[in-house]
Amino acid sequence: MKQLVRLNKRRSSDGSRFTYVLWYTDLNGKRRWETLGHSNKRKAEQQRARREKELKMGYVQPWSMRLRAFLNDSLARTGDQIRESTHEEYESAMNDFIDTIGNIDYQSVTLEHGEFYRQACLDKGNTAATVVKKLSEIKAIFGTAVARRQLEENPLKHIKMPKQSQNKINTYSDSECERILKAARDYIQGRDKLTTLKWDLLILVTLSTAMRRGELLNCVWGNIDFEEQTIEVSPKEDIPETWKWLIKDTDRRTLPMTEELTMLLVDHQSKQPEGYPYDFVPPARYDWIQDKLRATGEWSYSDSRLKVVNNFSRQFNTILQRAHAKKGTFHDLRKTAIRNWFAQGLKEFEVMKLAGHADFRTTHKFYLAVADDLEDRARKATAQGLCQKLVQIGATPVLSSSEKRQAAVTTCQKET
Repeated sequence: MKQLVRLNKRRSSDGSRFTYVLWYTDLNGKRRWETLGHSNKRKAEQQRARREKELKMGYVQPWSMRLRAFLNDSLARTGDQIRESTHEEYESAMNDFIDTIGNIDYQSVTLEHGEFYRQACLDKGNTAATVVKKLSEIKAIFGTAVARRQLEENPLKHIKMPKQSQNKINTYSDSECERILKAARDYIQGRDKLTTLKWDLLILVTLSTAMRRGELLNCVWGNIDFEEQTIEVSPKEDIPETWKWLIKDTDRRTLPMTEELTMLLVDHQSKQPEGYPYDFVPPARYDWIQDKLRATGEWSYSDSRLKVVNNFSRQFNTILQRAHAKKGTFHDLRKTAIRNWFAQGLKEFEVMKLAGHADFRTTHKFYLAVADDLEDRARKATAQGLCQKLVQIGATPVLSSSEKRQAAVTTCQKET
């Protein structure tokens, strides 16, 4: 029986190697060729047989697609299954990849292209963490293509990520937290309550619940159960009163609050004007978002994460400076709360559930860095063991024979 798809070899320009190529006539009667990008005969024959089967069934995938077209096609198919911000990050990483290796056929991308891009990023001064993030996003796009049967294998499947040192988890001590809270109260003192974020309460809730910034700024009064003394993290719908917002990583979760914190929220609610659903969005800012941004179509999903409160980071940095606390981010307050949970004896699974971590490794990282207290335990073990004795011996000067005789003479002279 006549083969519809033929398998040929194609040599590289320098003649040092070859790759397999498929030749066939598509359903429109046009002659096509498709490079497979490898020299594995068994794998090439399997690809040939699969393409022939597709032709016989009356279906054939696009024989060629440049990387930019491939990127647009991939993101269009994915649609709103990923966050808008994630969409932008994937697009940015892939475009950077294309700018580096060229707008080639997506089927001809190899591991060597990935390795070339990795080194190019490092040469440009990108940190190891940044390169890992970019490669992971590019790898994910090709992984989706494999799932959609556009590719046989992810070309970056075996890419080695740059080694990166483990960043120290930045948290604030109890005394720093006290100073930060006092500085927050001083910061809002005398300011217009309609335009000013209630920083002191926001910080207290974060230190008590480990809620993220986006979770707090998208929290509405309906999320708080004053009787049960709980606060719920839940997604928001795009309706006239609220804007669309989705939860990071996991589904909704309910967090406990103390009676004192609940009463502070009750007092805060009683002082808010009617018709403002969000707990922490200042009324004037809510009106601006509703009337000037949402009403004119200038509000996007990513804005629900980044633009709910103007100059958020700058205001928080001012509070840190006034508190004479070390530099950090608002997210470090969440880390501090997680540290405190471990210090109070909560187990890893319990902390994972409360913190809303999708990956256990994230929680375990806090456990190792905070709860395990390895440095202190090692110091105590050293102080009680052989090393401490050696240190004490080492602290005693070792004298030569002449020095010992001179010391003895000096002692006799003193006694005389």
